[in-house]
Formats: sequence, structure tokens, C-alpha cells
Amino acid sequence: MPTTPVAVAPAYRPPAWLPGGHLQTIVPALLGRHVLAPVQAYRRERWTTPDSDFIDVDHLPAAAEALPGRPLCVLFHGLEGNSQSHYARAFARYAQQQGWAFAVPHFRGCSGSINQAPRAYHSGDHAEVDWILQRLRRHHTGPMVAVGVSLGGNALLRWAQEAGASAGQAVAGIAAICAPVDLAAGGWALGRGLNRWLYTPMFLRTMKAKALQKLQQHPGLFDRQALLSARTLYAFDNVFTAPLHGFLNTDDYWARASAKPRLNTLRLPTLLLHARNDPFVPAWSLPAKQDIGAYATLWQPQHGGHVGFAQGQPPGNLHYLPDAVGAWLRQCMG
Repeated sequence: MPTTPVAVAPAYRPPAWLPGGHLQTIVPALLGRHVLAPVQAYRRERWTTPDSDFIDVDHLPAAAEALPGRPLCVLFHGLEGNSQSHYARAFARYAQQQGWAFAVPHFRGCSGSINQAPRAYHSGDHAEVDWILQRLRRHHTGPMVAVGVSLGGNALLRWAQEAGASAGQAVAGIAAICAPVDLAAGGWALGRGLNRWLYTPMFLRTMKAKALQKLQQHPGLFDRQALLSARTLYAFDNVFTAPLHGFLNTDDYWARASAKPRLNTLRLPTLLLHARNDPFVPAWSLPAKQDIGAYATLWQPQHGGHVGFAQGQPPGNLHYLPDAVGAWLRQCMG
């Protein structure tokens, strides 16, 4: 029988000074720089991957000796994110307040050091998530939970789908926040209107720079001019992400990496949190009750933007996401 916590989503009401999905997305990301002190006490470990590459994992507490038996929260960041992203810092603060250990594994190339292998990371990177969680599980004696944000949320869901009933042996529960579970819908949204001019260039700027570093490491890996000409994530994925990670093209990648078609196969407590005004994830593409099984919980507030959910008077605070999601995860651990 499923052990999903019975929980009603805590009400989220955006402050009057923060109307609309775009402001509710942009302001919290900028706000984090001012209302959340940078997490400077991380202890970084460099892990050698099974294919002789590396990833960097940031840990709290900074001391190598964590208290035996304390919970561990693992956070998988979003596209071009890292352990200093506003949401990571918010969850780090929450973990410290709760006395939990906290870890942020960086997807390849996202820790500030470009990885060495002729690959990067992608939205369906379930094998990488599995390797990370299994390694953490072997070295941690207490309960574990995992949070995936945006791209990291879809990758975490894909891991849980592939792992099936064995997923619960690694973690007590998972939460996916603003995950683009229908990648084609998310790509469509980011490739049109204001999104194409507001968010897409921001992502492509760092993604192209990393891809060009990869080309220096591995000459001939892809068509440089085609990469430079890419103006959408669809075009970028067609040149870089899809072929480097075993997909035929962008359409094949987005179809096979999307978590939505298999949400009913989840076999551990899973929270899916989406704002219905998320500019990156169209409301019409969100999962409904008929798309999920008995182990999943849907929270779909009307407002919040993409990984936003700021509250309070200006300049506001970023407590909603870690407080609400953390309380749900605590129920998973009993």
C-alpha cells in the first residue's frame, strides 16, 4: 500500500506588489541575492564518475562528521543552477534550522569547473541521479529525502520511474518543484513570445559558453557554427544536448526524457508542485489526477511563477518553498 503523506498544500498568495508569473519568477531569483546570505560553509567533494569523469557535491554541515542518524536532504538543481542558486540557499537555510544534513550534487559542468567527458547533463539524466543517490545512501546512516528543482525535478522523477519499487530503498520520499514533466510543452513555451527574448538568451549564454569549452576539449564533437546560430533551446538541444547524450534529435530527447507519461508508475511518496502561472511550464501541460498513481501528490497553486513563491512585504522572503516542501518531506520520514 502507498505510504504517501496526506497533506493539503499550504495556501500561497502572492503579495500585491508581485503580480503575474514573470515577476513572481524573476524577483525571487534576484531577491535571493539580498535576503539570503550566500552559503559559504559548504564542504565540497569531487567524485569520480563511473565513466572516469567527475562531479562536485557540496555538503552541509561543512564538517566532514555529520551527526549519525540525522536526516539528509539531497537537492538536484535546475538548468544552469548550482549550490548558490536562490532555491538551493533557501533549502540550505531550512535544513540547517531543522538539524538536517544537506547535499547539492552538481550536474556535470555546473559547479564552476567544466567536466572532462564528451557529455554534459540533460533533463532525463536518471542514471546519473541513481549513481549519486546510491553513493549517498551507502555513506549515510539516517533517513534520506530528495528534492529536484525544474530540470532537476524531471530528472529525479525519471530516476524514480526507472527505479520502481526499489526507489524507496534509497530515499523515503521525493519532491519535484516546477519540473517540466512535458519537455516539448516547456520548450514550446520558452521558444515563443516574451519568453524567447527574456529567458532563452539567459540560458543560452552560459550553455553555449560551456559547449564551446567542450568543443575545445573534444574537437569535432559538434558543428560549431550550428551551435552559435541556435536561438532557441530546441535548436541548441538539436546540435548539442540530444546527440551527445544518445538521442536522435530534440524531438526524440524531449519525448523520451519527459516524466509525465509514466507518472503513474511511481512507487514511492512523490510531491509534484507547480504554479499554474509558471512562464516555463504551461498550465495546460501539467499532470492531472488521472496521470498519476496513488503514491503521488499534486500541489498546483494558481500563483508562484517558476521556482518563485516569494512572500511578505518588500523586499519579501523565500520561506514558502522550503517550509512547505520540507514539512511534506518530514511526513515521509515518519
